[in-house]
Amino acid sequence: MVVVLCGGGGLGAFLLLRSVESGTGAPEPAQAVDSFLTAVYADKNTGEVAQYVCSDSRDSADIDAKIQEVRGYAEQYEDPKFDWTAPQVSNENGDTATVTTTVTLVTADEKTADQALTFTVVENNGWWVCEVKG
Repeated sequence: MVVVLCGGGGLGAFLLLRSVESGTGAPEPAQAVDSFLTAVYADKNTGEVAQYVCSDSRDSADIDAKIQEVRGYAEQYEDPKFDWTAPQVSNENGDTATVTTTVTLVTADEKTADQALTFTVVENNGWWVCEVKG
């Protein structure tokens, strides 16, 4: 049975805007995405997620809603586990990059679902996730 991964749209609410970032960001676009995914799906930590999101897209209510959605899978499905393919940079033009990956949800009762995600990542004192489409 296939489980539908909801919430790509919830993450898609991030806007592509640029301003001066505080902090260092990630050294590479793919690393920014991998760290972001780890914070959302493995650590489920709103504060940690915000460390990888560009400042103009750092809406704590949106981030918290996504974290709560991921936590809700534990109540809805038997032992849900998330994994993702290595993020691939498909387009890098100066200070903007497009990064893709597929997130997979697997449950203990063998339900699975995949969701392809596309990230817009910007370089501004390091690389930051600014938009997620899925």
